Amino acid sequence: MSLKEKIDLGNLPQHIAVIMDGNGRWAKKKGNLRIFGHQNAITAVRETVEASAELGVQYLTLYAFSTENWSRPKQEVDALMQLLVSTISKETATLNKNNIRLQAIGDLASLPASCRKQLEEAMAKTSKNTRMTLVLALSYSGRWDITNAVQRVAEAVKAGELAPEAITEQTIGKYLATAGMPDPGLLIRTSGEQRISNFLLWQLAYTELYITELLWPDFRKEHLYEAILAYQQRERRFGKTSEQLQKAHS
Repeated sequence: MSLKEKIDLGNLPQHIAVIMDGNGRWAKKKGNLRIFGHQNAITAVRETVEASAELGVQYLTLYAFSTENWSRPKQEVDALMQLLVSTISKETATLNKNNIRLQAIGDLASLPASCRKQLEEAMAKTSKNTRMTLVLALSYSGRWDITNAVQRVAEAVKAGELAPEAITEQTIGKYLATAGMPDPGLLIRTSGEQRISNFLLWQLAYTELYITELLWPDFRKEHLYEAILAYQQRERRFGKTSEQLQKAHS
């Protein structure tokens, strides 16, 4: 039986988030510039998107560029942005063919105009697709997201549209960049780093973490299946005891 066949399709994470780490190290190992790693990461993205959609995952969020990444060498940032534009342009037809909608979260206004234009066009062209939503986190960080949400909540209170005592976790969720999406059930991080790097800080409260030593350019469908199988072997308690869960299901 293949790994894919072992997956319980009735117990899939609705939303998978991925920290795609290790491109620079992968390139360095091969004696190349960091951008070579980013270029070779496209196959990993394509395979992860395809495999997720085939299984029936509803949302796939890829941490493509954090707000902190702007501090990297200008040459690398410029090359990354050019790569992003060309990749989005090339992949839009494939997304439509596979009925996948493209969305983006983050401080999109900070992206170069050409990049933002390409992104907006691709999102518009795929907006009617219903099979899966692919979310690119671009110029994104969890603290930026929460700060932005708090500012908007404060504006609503100031305008008299929201009473402070009426603010709940659900209220804040509606003001986050991921409003309308379920929180990720599974977070995959490649390259073995054991941190969440300012990614979806609010949304990851009860997410299962799966960390692999594999560098992102080497990630393939089989590795996604391994991560999902590991997720399915865990008991998700959300703060409750095993006994409480068993009682609820009996």
